[in-house]
Amino acid sequence: MNEHATSSVYPLRVEGEVDDHLSRWLWLVKWVLVIPHFIALVFLWIAFVVLTVVAFFAILFTGGYPRAIFDFNVGVLRWSWRVGFYSYSALGTDRYPPFTLAEVPDYPARLDVAYPQALSRGLVLVKWWLLALPHYLVVAVFAGGAWAGFNAASDHGGWSSGGGLIGLLVFIAGVVLLFTGRYPRSIFDFIMGMNRWVFRVAAYATLMTDAYPPFRLDMGSQEPAPDIAGTDAIRPKPAPGLS
Repeated sequence: MNEHATSSVYPLRVEGEVDDHLSRWLWLVKWVLVIPHFIALVFLWIAFVVLTVVAFFAILFTGGYPRAIFDFNVGVLRWSWRVGFYSYSALGTDRYPPFTLAEVPDYPARLDVAYPQALSRGLVLVKWWLLALPHYLVVAVFAGGAWAGFNAASDHGGWSSGGGLIGLLVFIAGVVLLFTGRYPRSIFDFIMGMNRWVFRVAAYATLMTDAYPPFRLDMGSQEPAPDIAGTDAIRPKPAPGLS
């Protein structure tokens, strides 16, 4: 990636708009309401893991991520984020998530990943386990034990049900909502920053980008502006022979 790329926004975009009027009590039963989504996500994430292995070999031998596999895997991330935003990764909306891999522009939670025209064939061997290891430690704190390692990708639906610091703050926000009818904006912004960090690591670890995730909380509903997003992004230089 060149210098210009590192000064732009991260290739993965995660956004979420909190509803102005959230039900005080609905969050208590959302775990039941999202069961159909969790069942679907179990199968989708099995397919995600299998296709990521296929993409690994495709990148290794061709330097490219097959577009059809990429679009499917982005759709799984997108579906997971909508379910998490509705339920216990944010509690940001009472609007039920759609059953689709496609982008839904008018849904409060949105996710997209820029398609990479080329990927390093050398980095694919090390970035998902060695280079991403520091981020796994951070994400394990944010999302709990379900993200203690790379294998957590296959259990992403479990992470969406809440855990770690994200789950704790979402629970606090739910209690505040129950008794006051309002969602503390400062808590929401912090939760968004942690979720954004988690998904950036997920995209990097599952080979969707060579852009190393920044060690930075980009809080708030929207992604940071381009002149802010890349100022302290950290990307390791490939070792000799990795290209």
